[in-house]
Amino acid sequence: MKVVLFGSTGMIGQGVLRECLRDSTVTQVLTVVRSATGRTHPKLKEVCTPDLFDLTGLEPDLQGADACFDCLGVSAVGMGEADYARLTYDLTLSIAETLVRLNPGMTFIYVSGAGTDSSEQGRSMWARVKGRTENALQRLPFGRVYLFRPCFIQPRHGIRSRTQWYRVFYALSSPFIWLINKFVPGVVLNTESLGWAILTAAQKGAPKAVLEARDLNLLAKAQATRWRSA
Repeated sequence: MKVVLFGSTGMIGQGVLRECLRDSTVTQVLTVVRSATGRTHPKLKEVCTPDLFDLTGLEPDLQGADACFDCLGVSAVGMGEADYARLTYDLTLSIAETLVRLNPGMTFIYVSGAGTDSSEQGRSMWARVKGRTENALQRLPFGRVYLFRPCFIQPRHGIRSRTQWYRVFYALSSPFIWLINKFVPGVVLNTESLGWAILTAAQKGAPKAVLEARDLNLLAKAQATRWRSA
């Protein structure tokens, strides 16, 4: 399986990249970044473009992909709706429309978020924009589209968020993970289990298009079981 990964330098993308490189069924991971990271691995191919809205020069590399994992995302804090929509809806659709033209049978997985508003009519700006993005992706003629809505994601294996206030939040909340798991089981994922869930959906499919945190944990368990039995 050849995978294209967007957002590989973010916390979620780092976790997904790690699990892709460890998975024997993934033959190549093509990461699309704005600037070179210096990472190397036999299965990793990194391509750079300063403008993710224009992938024209990368089209030869993008052809032949079996799946795309879109882990791009920005915080809506302090942003107006127009700016947030450009970096969420417009950018995601620009990437997706290029990929579906090049690889119409591929699987496209978009990491959205818990609380996304599919009606596009709610009060929360970010939730409306995410909902509009999800709805538009489902109308594109991909082989399969899965919309991941994780809630709380715990970084593992030395992975850190690039956003300072996220790092502070994770540091402060980490001692209480067990409490969340006890009273609200199934809502906590970590970067490893999210990577497992993405791989399971790409390889074997998922029972529905929109997957909440508990659904993602079930997919992750399927991947963990496969690895333990290998």
